[in-house]
Order: sequence, then structure tokens, then C-alpha cells
Amino acid sequence: MCAGRTVEGAGCVTWWGFSPALDLLNAGSLKQHGKLNILLVGSGDPRHILKTITGLKDTDTLHVWVIENCMEVVARQLLLLSLALSPQHSMGLHEKTEVFLEVFGNSEIRSQTEQTLKQTASQLSLTVTDTLSTSANPCLDTTMLRFKDRDELDRIFKQWIHPPSSQPLSKLWDSRVRHHLGTRYDSRLGCFDWDLTMKLHQWGCAVIHKQQYVRWREKGVAFEMREGLYQTTNHSLLSTRVFNHRGDRVPIRGYWGDIVSSPYLSFGIETENKTLLQTNNGQHTKTAQDISYHNVQEMFQVLACRGHTPSISHQNTQEGQGQDPLANHRTSSPQPEANQKSPENELLCLDGVNVTFLPVDSLSKLPDKQRFSHLFSAIYCSASMAHHLGPSLRQVAAPDAVLVVELAKYLLDLSKEQVKGFSEKVDDIAREAGFESSNGERSDLYSTYTLQKE
Repeated sequence: MCAGRTVEGAGCVTWWGFSPALDLLNAGSLKQHGKLNILLVGSGDPRHILKTITGLKDTDTLHVWVIENCMEVVARQLLLLSLALSPQHSMGLHEKTEVFLEVFGNSEIRSQTEQTLKQTASQLSLTVTDTLSTSANPCLDTTMLRFKDRDELDRIFKQWIHPPSSQPLSKLWDSRVRHHLGTRYDSRLGCFDWDLTMKLHQWGCAVIHKQQYVRWREKGVAFEMREGLYQTTNHSLLSTRVFNHRGDRVPIRGYWGDIVSSPYLSFGIETENKTLLQTNNGQHTKTAQDISYHNVQEMFQVLACRGHTPSISHQNTQEGQGQDPLANHRTSSPQPEANQKSPENELLCLDGVNVTFLPVDSLSKLPDKQRFSHLFSAIYCSASMAHHLGPSLRQVAAPDAVLVVELAKYLLDLSKEQVKGFSEKVDDIAREAGFESSNGERSDLYSTYTLQKE
């Protein structure tokens, strides 16, 4: 297997990762503290960002730098992080958890969730176009993206708000399944069961319930937590793929993500709450959906404790100084309504946390920029982007840096030999980049390396 090749079942767009959320500051032999910078390459979703924030001390500061391989994934990252940073007064903890998981892993969502998605996309559209040198929210920084990147993000957000006419995602999903299974399509339920019981269950994912997994493989709906109609297309999972047709390049909008491994892998197969992993008569009493809900809600609770809304903080400061919080409003000239950001649209600001998005082609350019010289304490790279790593990575790694590379264990289309070959290829890439295997326990989900001493 080529390190950068994407198998058909996994798709060519990484909407979610193929491994559980990881605290990247605790990935090496020593827990890192202080002023920290980490680089994420192709993570696909914000699972590592959320998990790493939960492990921060109050005195730690964390700057996350994100590089993805296409702007559709960047847009999804911004959407999911914005949902995660929604303040309590605009969306309660339970509702936020449900909406997040629906948008994260469902091809079809409830109409209420669609309205939240459109409102968030509308605010993001304003943010990426109105902010030039200063980010609207210090936690989500898009100012280092090029103007053409921001224009592309704006186009994507507006497609979510006013979707172009197209086939329902259910038909697009079914088309992918038919193409992937070929002549096995008529016996697809048996194929789904085989992938679950003989692969995922055998590899440690027994908490993934058969009924939920088959429903997701059949329709693309992974999280169905409420009594409601899951019939509205989740447009954040649609993207454009260019095909060659009779010598012409033809862009086709459709679903080009994972249809085999499932979004349960990101949040639903590991948990620190061992009661959720209990079994009864050899069967798990909780499912991957239950564990996903618990893990995500727990992360959101940590965000709520660490975060604050700017307007409330500003108001409290003025009141603490004996000032009338409306004084400036009365004396200043009226501002256009479009430029005023209501508290409902504000996001939580997390003390000491910043997430900056970089252009998709910036990995090879980072070593040439002085500001990134020996900056990153931890570097994460997904399985789909491992082939982009090279010797220049040493120039941006801090002296005690940890490199974490996702392995191909849960890419179900691969054979055991291919998975092993990929792991060996990753070892070679890391060695050429100046890293050596960590002395810690070796995982079959991630390869962890430390920077070689000169």
C-alpha cells in the first residue's frame, strides 16, 4: 500500500478520523506543561483538539496549528469547533452534545439541527470575510489563510445555508455503497455483519452495536438519540470531487467520505469511565453511541469551565469598575445592525487556548519561516497524510518534540499484510525525518516517536 493512497471504502475526504481521540500532550513518555504549540496534519475532525484541552492545567497555554488537505474539511472543523464553543445561554449541554454528534456523524439530520447548522454557517461566513488581521474569536483564527482560501470557505458556508439543488444524500450514499460492494450489493447485510464481527469486534471495538453499525452502513445515520425524523441532508458532509471523463475534468458534488469504518471510532470505542464498558452475558451493556455521547459531553463540560463569553466578561469588568455598561452604547454613534454581533452568536473564549488554521499546502513551507523554527512540542499526522512528512520536519520540531502518526488498523479494506506494511513505511518516514521510536508501550493505533538528539 502506498502511504498516501486512500482506499475506496475510506473515501478521499476525511470527515472523521480512523482512531480514538488522543491527548497529544500526554502521548510521549512525559506529560508536557507550560506554553505549548502542537501541529495537526490531516486530523479530519477536532477530536484531538478537544481531548488535549481536557488535559490542560489552568496555568498551561495551548496553541494548535491545523493543516488539512482540502477546504471542505477546514470548513467542517470550524463548524464543529463553533458548535463545541457555543455558550450555555444559547444551547444547553445536552442539546449541544446531540447536535454536535448529529452533524459529526449523520448523513441525514433533524430539521432543528439543520437550523443550528445554517445559523452557525452564517456566522462563520461573516467571520472569515470580515476579519482581516485580527480574528473575531481568539480560539478560532483564520487570519493566516489566504484570501482565496477564505473566499472558498465563504462559498462552502453559503452552500450550507442555501444548498444547490442536488440528489438527496441518501441516494448519494447508496450510490457509494453500490459502487464499493459491486456484485455483493444484494448481500450487503452479510457484508456489513462480516466487517463488524470479524474485523471491528475482533480488533477491540465490541462496543459498536450491530443494529447501529448496520443502520449507519445502510443509510449513513450513526447517532439517533431522539425520537425525531432524520430526513434532512447534512450538507456539511458533501464535497466536490473532480473526475476525468473523456479527457475533460468534471467536478461532481457528492458524498466522498468513509462508508466502512464509521464515525464511532473517534469518540465511541474508548472511555475513562469503565462502567460504560461493562458486559452482561458477554454483551456490552452500553453502545458506541452511548460512549460517544458521554465522552463528548464530558469534553464540553471542561470547555464550559475554562471558557467565558466576551460580552459577559466585558460587562462584568465594567460593573466591577463602577461603570454603566450601557454608557459607551449611548454615547457612541449607532453601528449598522449587520456589524453588531449579538450575544447569541458569541462563542466561548477558552483562556490560554488558540486554534489557528493554515493553508492546505503549508506543511512543506513551515521550515522556511522563522516563526515556526523548533516551535512544536507535539506533531500529529493522520494515516492519509503520512506521505507528506519529510526530513524538513526536524526544523519545526522542538528539542523534546513528540511525533504521533495514525496507523491503518481500522481501514477495513486493507489486509493484515497491508496494515503491517503501512506501519513499517511510517517507521521509515519517521526515521528519515529524524525521529526514533518512543520507549513507551507500542500501540497498533498510533506510532509515537521522539526527536533524535543531535
